[in-house]
Amino acid sequence: MTTTTLICDCNKTMPLDGPALKAALGPEAGAGLETTHTLLCRREAGAFQRAAKSGDDVLVACTQESRLFQQLNEQTEGALPLSERPIRFVNIRETGGWSKDGRQASPKIAALLALAQLPDAAPVPTVSYRSQGRALIIGDAERAARAAEMLADKLDLSLLIQPGQGALPQTRTLPVFAGEQVQISGWLGAFEVSWTQRNPIDLDLCTRCNACVDACPEGAIDFSYQIDLSKCSSHRDCVKVCAAAGAIDFDRSPQSRSEPFDLVLDLSSAPLITLHQPPQGYFHAADDAQLMAAVLQLREAVGEFEKPKFFNYKQKLCAHSRNEQIGCSACIDVCSAQAIRSDASRKGKAGGATLAGIIVEPHLCVGCGACTTVCPSGALSYATPGPDAQGQRIRTLLSTYARAGGKDAALLIHSQGGGAKLIGDLGRTARTQAAVHGVPARVLPLDAWHTASIGMELWLSAVAYGASQVWVLMTSEEAPDYRAAVREQMATAQAILSGLGFKGQHLTLIEAANVAALDLALQARPAECLGQAAAYRVLADKRATLELCLEHLMAQAQAVPEEIALPEASPFGGLIVNADACSMCLSCVSACPAGALADNPDKLQLRLIEKNCVQCGLCASTCPEGAITLQPRLLLADGGRQRKQLQVLNEVEPFCCVRCAKPFATPKAIELMLAKLGAHPMFQGAARERLQMCSDCRVIAMHSNPHEVRINDL
Repeated sequence: MTTTTLICDCNKTMPLDGPALKAALGPEAGAGLETTHTLLCRREAGAFQRAAKSGDDVLVACTQESRLFQQLNEQTEGALPLSERPIRFVNIRETGGWSKDGRQASPKIAALLALAQLPDAAPVPTVSYRSQGRALIIGDAERAARAAEMLADKLDLSLLIQPGQGALPQTRTLPVFAGEQVQISGWLGAFEVSWTQRNPIDLDLCTRCNACVDACPEGAIDFSYQIDLSKCSSHRDCVKVCAAAGAIDFDRSPQSRSEPFDLVLDLSSAPLITLHQPPQGYFHAADDAQLMAAVLQLREAVGEFEKPKFFNYKQKLCAHSRNEQIGCSACIDVCSAQAIRSDASRKGKAGGATLAGIIVEPHLCVGCGACTTVCPSGALSYATPGPDAQGQRIRTLLSTYARAGGKDAALLIHSQGGGAKLIGDLGRTARTQAAVHGVPARVLPLDAWHTASIGMELWLSAVAYGASQVWVLMTSEEAPDYRAAVREQMATAQAILSGLGFKGQHLTLIEAANVAALDLALQARPAECLGQAAAYRVLADKRATLELCLEHLMAQAQAVPEEIALPEASPFGGLIVNADACSMCLSCVSACPAGALADNPDKLQLRLIEKNCVQCGLCASTCPEGAITLQPRLLLADGGRQRKQLQVLNEVEPFCCVRCAKPFATPKAIELMLAKLGAHPMFQGAARERLQMCSDCRVIAMHSNPHEVRINDL
């Protein structure tokens, strides 16, 4: 279907070249670009209404007035409703037009328009939450009571207070608990809160008559109706005055309690859940401003909710565990929401090995995608959108930019939240302040749900598609673990580019806290671009995409070295086997999750296909002799063909039976067995010789001299 694109120079505040944009996009995609509007949202709104009634898809190059255009579409007779044909919007003002080099921004604007015209990614499965509004407020009694007043008409509330934290209302309108050592697990609609009740006063039995407060000479009891045991002298006058109610019992053992809740409002000074990404339905409010924001969200948190299932997981590719040995745990280590855990009970069979996988709890997953970026095998992949769809976006952006005459493109990956806001702030500041440059004409913004979700295969593919640089913008949204993970992965990708001889810094993590820092970072000099853009498409399989990308990068390099040394976090590499220590037991072969290690049915060999190795370390942790060491590198000898072929890591001549000369074991295995058993009195003389025989000869030897047969020989 044809897309009608409407552009507006926003009251002549930015230069736009409609014919150049139309030529770059082509007849169908460039429909409507022959006219550059000046006040599309006001005086020229009729042009939008005519486009809305045409039946074509409509793209408006303005996000400032998106709400107004949506309302105008609803009021236009003959226009399709938004439910049937949504109006698309793209920001070309702050991202390009309001820059000091806005007159050179036509290639960038054409690229942004082409990106906005791509169809939406295929829908993904969703994760459901169900909240009936049962909420727990934790913290100071007075603040908790105040929060309860603002929520009581919407939610079914309970309070959890600690001793000495404010006064409870005299009127009992809500269930009130008291306790310490509070622990919270779960998510929206499925929280489990546990605590320990140690105080002598049971709030369920307390009538708040205040007799105990009057009776206590030390003032150890306040209107939270809990006893400050550090002040109590054990005279027990409070017990006497409370005899009828029986709410006070100093001999009561500490009680552990646990209750389910749909929502949790934590008013503690320090959050009880310290994760960078707390679960949905948990709100922490240390001050009044945070409390008001939390109250507004809590009032709307009743009902059924959905979010995307952000990931796909293929257990067969997972390099986490084999045969009860732990290998790669990168995804578990990087997850700031603690949504990923090891699960040894998640067992299956792969190549004769018992494998244990991971479990990703979709209700806790916040969609950062860092797990998919650090996953070396591609067992975890991002789904919203998938890498193939994201690759199409990157390719469209860069190819359109180049076709329109753009040079030295820098791809700026940013989040749809804090990153987009900071870029918008930069564009608006550049409009009013002469010292601020704004987003340069060569910088192409690409939004993502989360910046950590785009990893090495897409960064390198962007370079292969013609990008001079790939920059990842991180603001205060991103957790420190994400920054470290992206930095490590970038070091590997940059090492590959530098090792192939491409000059400059192609990959950079931009950590900008304000407009000035971002403005400075975007002024970096271009790095060397490839001579020819790649024609391959990014695939859903991470490793397959990386192989396609490496082949193109090698073809464009002036000279290809035999190998490139890579950092430890590399998903590429080989193995070094200590031949003196290796017993050739081949347990590493069954442990390998990627099919990189193999034996030889005709010879006693340990072999490796280096292309398949993901450097998970399972072989090293499985090896009983500790004979295997990881060697992170990119082997490029013989045009890269060597890494795709079987290499012999270790080879030995078999140990032959001392009786019949039939090969039956490895020399190292016999050597180790003799070293362990040779000194034992049960294995002397003929018994020692039988250790060096094959199974058939051992039986013959035992029966030919039955007086020497011992239970250990059987």
